Amino acid sequence: MATPFPFVAGSVLEASELNAITELPINAKTANHTLVAADAGARVQMTSAGATTITVDDGVFVAGQSVNIYNLGAGTCTITAGTATVTTSGSLALAQYGGGTLLFTSASAATFFPSGGVGYGTATGGTSSSITDGGVAYTLLTFTSSSTLTVTKSGLFDVYVVGAGSGGAGAAFSTHRGGGGGGGAIANYTVYLDTNQTVTVGAGGAGGVSGGLGTIGNASLIGGIAAIAGGGGGNRANAAQAGINGGCGGGGGNNGGVGGTGLVGFNGGTALAGDNASAGGGGMGGAGASSITAGIGLTSGFSGSSVTRAAGGAGINSTGTGTAGGANTGDGGGGSGGTNNGASGGSGLVLVRFKV
Repeated sequence: MATPFPFVAGSVLEASELNAITELPINAKTANHTLVAADAGARVQMTSAGATTITVDDGVFVAGQSVNIYNLGAGTCTITAGTATVTTSGSLALAQYGGGTLLFTSASAATFFPSGGVGYGTATGGTSSSITDGGVAYTLLTFTSSSTLTVTKSGLFDVYVVGAGSGGAGAAFSTHRGGGGGGGAIANYTVYLDTNQTVTVGAGGAGGVSGGLGTIGNASLIGGIAAIAGGGGGNRANAAQAGINGGCGGGGGNNGGVGGTGLVGFNGGTALAGDNASAGGGGMGGAGASSITAGIGLTSGFSGSSVTRAAGGAGINSTGTGTAGGANTGDGGGGSGGTNNGASGGSGLVLVRFKV
């Protein structure tokens, strides 16, 4: 049965009515709503396919009163400070099935306590943009160079860290072919942050000079979260040289060079014995192959659209120079043939996002 709350002076309550006290009344809403005194102690339930607001004004409630707010609709419901002050450790933007308790500490101030514990924080730094991933709205901070993440409100943050790609190997003689560099590792976590964080974006590894292995790139980091660089490509000097181990392994030099081991992603390819082609570097989405084919990268919608990063660099079966990894891709650099230097790996990337 429906609870008789709020009680009226002089009323006589039956046992069934007293037992129903725990059944808080539901004030169902389907459009923007400004809280009224009758919402105290009740559940304000929003159901709307579009975005809505619940506004909090001064002088409506007294200290100690509370309102339970829940969003059942697909549209985001945002608790909005009207003439009152509203603070929270989480987010005031409630996605579908989000909710919590709005507790008034005075007639003009309230604190929102989100259900389920700590919510998302807020921060500044890098390049800011608004994105949607899986129907959820986020602020995305993109770091293409080393900087600082400034935390303006403690809470949860999604981080996506891409290590730098490494260089392809250089060739010493006309019959030598250097392997492709490995793609950088990718680290993807949701973490709690309450202090500013140093952001390091790793530089890509240089291509190996004539006859040299591909240079290993640098790790990307935010606080204690690191994504290591890929392994450099292997070459053929007096004998076939193996690709270097790394986030993703470097490809082996022609005529039997073994692929490097992927410590996070996939291995570099191993070149066929007696073959003129070097192997491709490993990527976060697949291994390199003997027939110059590079390992594919990892595709993610973290930044609001489908983007592939951390692919391996291709091997080569000519006397040319392979393709360099793009800036902030974490891709490995291509190998080289003849007496050319290998191509350089792409720099890393750090992405941070929080719900709005």
